[in-house]
Amino acid sequence: MSDDKLFFIMTITLELELTMIDIIKKLQTIPAISKFMLNHYSPFKGAGIEIDHFDLKNYHIRVKMPLERKNRNVVGTHFGGSLYSMVDPFYMLILIHHLGSKYIIWDKAASINFLAPGRATVFADVRLDVTEIEQIKTLAEDYSPVYRNYTLNIFDESGLRVAEVQKTLYIRRKKPKRFF
Repeated sequence: MSDDKLFFIMTITLELELTMIDIIKKLQTIPAISKFMLNHYSPFKGAGIEIDHFDLKNYHIRVKMPLERKNRNVVGTHFGGSLYSMVDPFYMLILIHHLGSKYIIWDKAASINFLAPGRATVFADVRLDVTEIEQIKTLAEDYSPVYRNYTLNIFDESGLRVAEVQKTLYIRRKKPKRFF
């Protein structure tokens, strides 16, 4: 086989692989597919956690968790670990979506304060806004770390506040790669 033919085949193969990767990335940006993937994520599925509303474009994710055998503690209320799990990754997901691959984003710290026993389906709304994203970009412009604190509440169906979660996220703009 000539070098030209081999180069052509390798180019076509590489283009097809990149196209498939691009397709997969594109599919993950479609809200219905992202919601489906998260609803089938083992830790969520195992705890009965459901994504009720998934709108990264508008900085909003709503999560719910019905009280079931698989997330009930020994006294018959929501297990505390499941309450935290239901809200754990979502600030990070929203930030990753809006800041993109030029930023490093990690959960740095978290705490949960249990306020009332969860005896029914519980809900949490995770929200950010464009102002928050712009502030982070400004603060991270010089590549220094940015720490953001967020508080969110978990409510039951009657509106009773069951828990308050505090999260600290570490955000830093990636430094350009040096080639020399």
